[in-house]
This record gives sequence, C-alpha cells and structure tokens, in this order.
Amino acid sequence: MPNEQQSGKMWSGRFREPLDAEFEKWQRSIVFDWQLLDQEVAASKAHASALYAAGVLTQSETTELRAALDAVATEYGSESGKEKVRNHPIAEDIHHFVELALVERVGLLGLKLHTGRSRNEQIATDLRLYVRGQIDRVVASLGAWATALLQQAYAADENVMPSYTHLQRAEPVLVAHWLLAYVEMILRDSSRLRDCAARLNYCPLGSGAVAGATLTLDRTMVARELGFTAPTSNSMDATSDRDFIVEYLQALTFVGLHLSRFAEEITLFASAEFGFVVLPEAFSTGSSAMPQKKNPDLTELVRAKVGRIHGAAEAVTLQLKGLPLAYNKDMQETQEPAFSVDFVPQMLALVARFTGALQFNFDKMREAAQSGYLNAMAAATYLVHKGVPFRTAHEKIGNAVRFALEKGVELGDLSLDELHRLGTEFDLDFYASITLSATLDCHDVIGGTAKERVRAALAAASERVAAISGTHAGEAVHAGA
Repeated sequence: MPNEQQSGKMWSGRFREPLDAEFEKWQRSIVFDWQLLDQEVAASKAHASALYAAGVLTQSETTELRAALDAVATEYGSESGKEKVRNHPIAEDIHHFVELALVERVGLLGLKLHTGRSRNEQIATDLRLYVRGQIDRVVASLGAWATALLQQAYAADENVMPSYTHLQRAEPVLVAHWLLAYVEMILRDSSRLRDCAARLNYCPLGSGAVAGATLTLDRTMVARELGFTAPTSNSMDATSDRDFIVEYLQALTFVGLHLSRFAEEITLFASAEFGFVVLPEAFSTGSSAMPQKKNPDLTELVRAKVGRIHGAAEAVTLQLKGLPLAYNKDMQETQEPAFSVDFVPQMLALVARFTGALQFNFDKMREAAQSGYLNAMAAATYLVHKGVPFRTAHEKIGNAVRFALEKGVELGDLSLDELHRLGTEFDLDFYASITLSATLDCHDVIGGTAKERVRAALAAASERVAAISGTHAGEAVHAGA
C-alpha cells in the first residue's frame, strides 16, 4: 500500500518509505517555478487539444479541461493567488500544482491530462515560453532606450564634445555621434536576443520523458498553437537542452555591459571635474551628511546590478557542464538564474526615462573640445594633403604641440613664422583646416563624425530603431525632440 505521506505525489506508486521531511521541502521547485504558471497553463491547453485529436479525450472533456485551466490561471494570476501557489503545502512544482488545482475543479478528469507527457518535456516547454516572452520584453525596453538616445541626439544638433581614448581627450565629435555609439550597441543587443528567440522557438511537447511520446500526438499542431516554429527534432535533446537559457543570459550580459558603460560615462560626465551633464533630480538622491550632494544613484545601481546578470550566466553554464543526456535533476537549478534577471526590462525602462531627462551643458562640452590640441590629427591631415608622408606629418605636428605647450597656447595661436620653423609646408590655409568645424568635417567617411555623416546616421538609426520598437520610422524619435 502507498504510504499516506506521499499520497498526491506524481510518482508515489513505486515507493514504500516516506521522504525525509526536510529533504521533501528542500527539493521542491514550486518556491520559484510558480512564475511559470501562465506558461504551464498555455502548454497544458495545447496538450489537451493534442489528446483530443489523438482520441484520448472527448470534445466535452477537452472543453471542460481547457476552461478549468483558464480558471486556474485567472484565480492564481493575482498577487494573492501567486502567494498561494508559492506556499502550497503539497505541490512539488508548477506542474504538480496545476494538476492538483484541476482535480479540485473537474475531479478525476484532471488526472487524464498527464496522459502521454512527462514533466521533463513540460518544464522544457514552459521555460522556452518564458524566455521567449522575456526576450520580447527586453527588446521592447531596448527600443525605448534607443529612442530616448535618438531624441537626445536630434536635440543636440551640431553641438560638440571631446571624445576620449585612454580617458584622455582625443578628438572633437558631435554629441549626437557619441549618443549614436550607444544606439549601435543596443541594435546589436536586440539582434542577439532575436537570434536567441529564433533558435529556442521549437516545441518540446511530445518528447515524453526521454524517448518521445507513447501516443501519436500531433506535435505540429501543438507547436503551432503555442507560437513555435515547429516541434523539436530529437526527444533526448529537447528534454535536456538548456542552451537557450545560457544563450539568453549571455545575450543579457552584453545588454548589461552596454548599460554599465553608459552608466559609467554619465557618472563621470556629471562630476564637477567634467560638468558635461546635469543629473535629473527625479533619479538622484542626496547625502545624509553633506547637504550639497546630488548622487548618481541610478547609474551606480545599474553598474552594480549588471554583476547579477553575469553571475547568472556563469551559474547556468557551470550547472550544465558535464551533465549526461538526458534530463537530470541538476537542471532544476537552471531556473532560478533565469528568473533572477527579470529586473532587466524594468532597469532598461528606468534608464530610458533617465536618458530622456538628462540635460547637457553644451557650452562646457564645446569649451573642452576646443582645448588640449584635439585638432592635432586634423593638422597632420593638412600636411598629408600638402604631400607630406603621414609619419613625417605626425612628427611635425607633435613638435608643434610641444612648442605650443611650452608657450601655453593652442595650435591655432602659433604664428606662421613659428610654424615655418617646423616645416615649410605650412601656409595661411592651415588655420582654416584646424577650426572646430573643419576638424569635425575632415572625418567625412561612413561612420565618421562629419556633420553630414552624422545627419545621415541619425536618419538611418531612426529607421533601425523603429524596427525593434514597433513604431513608424522617426515617429517616437521626434516626439518631444
């Protein structure tokens, strides 16, 4: 006879002895996989339809089961309902919970639903549905951030700032050009996530525990109902594949990396030492000790939370390393890292609003772009156009910079006589070639910071961002710009 402690388990028939009480609680996954309720219901409804098509369920049974599944999703979809799922006294996991909830509503008919399937394929399907949905949310949030960056880029017009290499001033660039660099990162992030979604979009239902379903289920019909491209091709792979979680988390590490770089630059640029950016008060806090402080809390927290994303990706990779085919209980531990990064869409949404609220001190940026010999490359290019080999031109302008440093002036302040001491190629047109405008426009190549090139890049970026944000080209970008 089955022991009473294990009655209600989905696997209790073979066992005589009860589970250790502490182990029984410890091994449950309902405490975190409750988040898969909607996905479990959707997959179960599709399976009910497959059982009807296979002749296992009648039309009325199928209708009753699907309606009961909808009722479960409605009752337990609220915050109070989710709390009941998390704290259910018996359910081991979300699959067990849904089965118990069905039995409460439709009696023994609820036990029919598990015919022809295994929890191994259920969790593989639920997780794919969950990650696919999360990718949609992240991509939408990336689109919102890209739109905010584009709005700021259009508003910046032809304002100028220094660019940096080695965190030292390098050459002047348009502020829009700097902002567009982050748009390019976002577009790559979106592409990576969409690629991940395409690869994961195959349905494991019908794979059974390991060798495939024992009923002739219409897997193509099930895949279509759930929005998958097609059924998976190999039952052993389908039930044990978690590549899509690793790939999703790794794609998010790039999102986090780009968020963190942006956060770091804004934190620096908002400091008194730079003074390029005014932090919006709605996203800042003060000091409990120093009354004058306005701290960049949002950007600092973004930098910190990115570490959680990288940790999640590494954790799943290590959990899967060395596992034999097919399903192993170890895979239960791949779920929490996937759930642990559900803050990313909200973080992106906050960064998008923060970006839109930033104020730039264009005067200070321009001032910084006009000092420190940022036109030295343009000056060397001037000599190249005069027929001087670049290495020689580089040497001559380096000497000019050293001479200007000693005098405490900029290159444009050196007299023609002083320049002639460094090279006879210098003429009066040299001064026009190293103005701020000329220095920008000498970078007249695709991807360069010349004003016309940046205008074209803005238009092109608007089209590409529209494709990921679901807006008409330029519609969201120009709103409020």
